[in-house]
Amino acid sequence: MRKSKIVEIAKKICPAVITIVASRDLPQVDEYYFVPMRGEKVAFPKKMNGEKQKTKIGGGSGFIISKDGYVLTCNHVVEDADADYTVIIGPEHMHKAKVLTRDPLTDTAILKINSDVNLPFLKLGDSDKVELGETVMAVGNPLGEFEDTLSVGIVSGLSRKITAYNHSFDTNSKATSLRGLIQTDAAINPGNSGGPLVNMDGEAIAINTAMIMGAENIGFALPINYIKEDLSEVKNHGRVKRPYLGVKYIILNEQIAKANKIDCYYGALVVREMFGEPAVAKGSSAEAAGLKEYDIILEINGKKITQDNSINDVLGEYSIGEKIYLLVLRNREEVNLETTLRERK
Repeated sequence: MRKSKIVEIAKKICPAVITIVASRDLPQVDEYYFVPMRGEKVAFPKKMNGEKQKTKIGGGSGFIISKDGYVLTCNHVVEDADADYTVIIGPEHMHKAKVLTRDPLTDTAILKINSDVNLPFLKLGDSDKVELGETVMAVGNPLGEFEDTLSVGIVSGLSRKITAYNHSFDTNSKATSLRGLIQTDAAINPGNSGGPLVNMDGEAIAINTAMIMGAENIGFALPINYIKEDLSEVKNHGRVKRPYLGVKYIILNEQIAKANKIDCYYGALVVREMFGEPAVAKGSSAEAAGLKEYDIILEINGKKITQDNSINDVLGEYSIGEKIYLLVLRNREEVNLETTLRERK
C-alpha cells in the first residue's frame, strides 16, 4: 500500500523543525533538607549562595528556512534580550543562536545559527494564497518534551484578530494585538509557538503563535508573508529598518477611561509600564516631538487612534524619515506636535 502524502511531507519537514531553549545566568542555590520521623528525605526551599549558574527559563519551537542557518520563530519565544538561546536540531546537534530581529508588532523573530553540517530547511509558501478549508499541518515541540509532534487539520478561518497574552520570566502578563491571523483546528499546544504551519506542498505558510484556552482546536498562526520583508532586509542590511515612535502607552476605551477618571474614550495614553522606566524613549521620535507622560495621542496624520487602529497600525503605513503630525490631548487641551520618524536603535 502506498503511504499517504502526509507521511511523505512529515519526513520532509520534521528535520527542519527545531527546539529553542532560553537560558540565563541566575544565582546558584544551596539546598536545605528536613528529615521527618519516617526517615524520608524532603527538599525544603533553597538558599542563594551568591554564585551564578546557567538556568533554563523557557523556550519554544522554530524552523530552519535556509541551508545557511536562518531560523524563524515567534518574538515571545526569544523576547528576553538578556537570555542566551540554544537551538537543538534532532537528538544530537546543538548550536548557539543569535537573535537578529524581534518584532513585537507581528510577534515574529529571525535567528541565525552557524553550522558546518548541511542543514535541513523548509521552503516558504505564499500565505496570500491560503484558502479556507485547505488541509494544513502544525509541527512543533509541545510542552518542550515531545519533539516533532505533527497535527493535521484545516484552515478554519482567515484574517483573524486576537489579543494574545504572554507571561514572561521577569515581567507581568503582556498583551499583544495580532491581526490577519490564520485560524486552524490543527492542534497547537504550549511549546508549539514558533513552529511552522505547513501546506500540502510541504511549504511553511505561517508561524504557529497562539491558542484559545478553554476551547478545543482553535489555534492561530502568523502568515509567513508578514516576515518575508524583514527577512530580506536582514539578509541585505543586517537589520530591519522600521519607523519607531518611542512611547509606552495604553489604548483607551470607555471602561479604562472611566476607571481612571479620564474624559476621553479613545487615543493612546502615554504611560510607563513599570516603575523606573521612561514612558518616552530617549533619542526617539516621540522625544523630538515633545511628547510627555500622561499625554493622550488622539490622532496621527488625521487618523484616530483606537483599539482597532493602534499607533503601530498607523505607523506601518509610513517609512523612516517621513514627517508625521500628532494631535495630542494635554491637560484637557488639544496640542499639535510634529516629528520625523526614526529607526529603532
